[in-house]
Amino acid sequence: MPGLHRALAAFLAPSVRPAERGGTRRAEPPLPVREDVLSLRADGGMVGVLEDWRAALHADLGWSRPTREGDVAHRVTTAASALRLNLPWIASSWPPAGAFAEEVHDLERSAVSIVDPPERTMRLGNCAAQFEDGVICGAVLRAVPESKKVRCGWCGTEYPPETWLALASGQWADQKEAC
Repeated sequence: MPGLHRALAAFLAPSVRPAERGGTRRAEPPLPVREDVLSLRADGGMVGVLEDWRAALHADLGWSRPTREGDVAHRVTTAASALRLNLPWIASSWPPAGAFAEEVHDLERSAVSIVDPPERTMRLGNCAAQFEDGVICGAVLRAVPESKKVRCGWCGTEYPPETWLALASGQWADQKEAC
């Protein structure tokens, strides 16, 4: 989380939207920063989620309430470090561990979607490879623009472009390969 918090700083500047380039005026001026990035980096964003979970952990363990000192970046590091140190106990014994994991995962996904957005892909269909026991892999296959082959992320089978139409139409019964 501290690394993501630092990385988000580079994305604070707003991007120009296509409608704004054409000279059309908005009723009100845009924010001088990207609101989604600011929401994650500001007091109630990442730091708020991490500190709230740290406070709940302390309360459930009967420890004193954790202090909140320093700037937001320091507080993110402190809260994330404290939670990481207690992760074995959290995972094995803390009743709200599932909710904690889900909320931290959502927070990470939100930050990563800004810092490292996923590459655009096209869904081709499902993997036609057959395992030794006769079961079809069936994993979703996705192609990156201008790719020369598609590799199944589950079983590793590779498909050249001439097979993509059959995969997309589901007519791959004749093209099964063994995993």
